[in-house]
Parts: sequence; C-alpha cells; structure tokens
Amino acid sequence: QVQLVESGGGLVQAGESLRLSCAASGSVSSIDDMSWYREAPGLRRELVASITSRGDTYHLDSVKGRFTISRDNARNTLYLQMNSLKPEDTAVYYCNAFVHPYQYYWGQGTQVTVSS
Repeated sequence: QVQLVESGGGLVQAGESLRLSCAASGSVSSIDDMSWYREAPGLRRELVASITSRGDTYHLDSVKGRFTISRDNARNTLYLQMNSLKPEDTAVYYCNAFVHPYQYYWGQGTQVTVSS
C-alpha cells in the first residue's frame, strides 16, 4: 500500500507561481512512475505531467515551459513547480503513483485557483 498526501495549493493571481508537493509513505520502494493530474469543474481529469523512476518526464502541451515535474526519491516526495499560472489552470490537482504491474494510488487532491 502507498499513501499520498498533496500540499501547496492555494489562491493566486494570474502570472504568479505555486509549488505542489506530494509526500509518499508506505511501500514507497515499489513506486514506478509518478504523475500529477488535474480536474476542473465539468471537465474530465487530465494528465498534467509524469516522471519515471529514472527521471524521464512528460508535460502536457499547454503547460510546457511553465510547469516542471520533479521527484526527490530520498524524501519520497513528488513536486510540481507551476510558474506563469493562468486562470485555465484552476483545478483540483491530484498526485498519482503507479506500482508495477497494475496498481494506481491517488492522493486526496489540492485546490489551485488562479484569478485573472
């Protein structure tokens, strides 16, 4: 079992920055890929960024150049640095951990609200 706890969300103005954190506990040595998803009201949950255990990353086109995913394996923590935030980034952001071969774990989510 893996437990995930997100933090760092809040209310900011357009153009400002936030850093989300996701602390993992439990069977952390079994975690492979980790990801950030977001879900805005009325929209489907979408993959924002992901990072493999080797450090290979993926970022959604609309956040490339503004968001950066990273992980600190020694601290069992996943990060999402979000710069130049836009109102359309407003959503609940969820941390996700994948454990081979088919287990997915989710955090409780953290709200990010960007005002124009």
